[in-house]
Amino acid sequence: MRKKISSIFYVLFAISSYAAIEFPQIELKVGSGAGNNNLVASLQILLIMTILTLAPSIIILTTAFVRIIIVLHFIRQALGLQQMPPNQVLVGLALVLTFFIMQPTFNDILENAVNPYLDNKISEQLFFKNIEKPLKTFMLKQTKTEDLELFLKISKSNIPKNREEISIFVVTPAFLISELTRGFEIGILIFIPFIIIDMIVATVLMSLGMMMLPPAMISMPFKLVVFVMVDGWNLILDSLVKSFF
Repeated sequence: MRKKISSIFYVLFAISSYAAIEFPQIELKVGSGAGNNNLVASLQILLIMTILTLAPSIIILTTAFVRIIIVLHFIRQALGLQQMPPNQVLVGLALVLTFFIMQPTFNDILENAVNPYLDNKISEQLFFKNIEKPLKTFMLKQTKTEDLELFLKISKSNIPKNREEISIFVVTPAFLISELTRGFEIGILIFIPFIIIDMIVATVLMSLGMMMLPPAMISMPFKLVVFVMVDGWNLILDSLVKSFF
């Protein structure tokens, strides 16, 4: 009986203590802003969030990343390797090489667009214009003339007097097509010596009567040995980086 009375006493004490706690009151109100400044600030925040969301796509579509990642995947396929190096390693290497190649362009953007805008020396329009100019210069340098003519024809735009007057909305898809083409061209050149090794191994196995032995099991170690002996990564990445300059 005493245990029941004591337990009831503790429950009543806990309830009274809980009731003594005061919780803050929270109210939500929707009203008109003090002026246009609130609207402008909200639009700026929305614009910044949109740019940050699209930043990976912008880096992929307007830099050297596309050509580099295509070539790296061709190397892995030519060696007959499935997941070595892993995709994370290839993407990381492609990003490092991309920032290395794009360093002059990024420095130009930082000096003429980002820093002046943060110091309130230029407007938003001039900020985006100063970002667009070095990126478009880089893309035009890597874009084939026939690809530019193709998208100018599709967009039904007037033929400009020089390449610098072409809109970036025309330059970007033309640049991507050119990068895909160059990436596949380099990939074909990489595949040729490894295909020769596969053919030699397959011919030798056929002449020895080893019909049931997959040629890939024998040719892959030979391809790896040849690739390492000639310092393949050094040769390919050196040629790949120099192709942008």
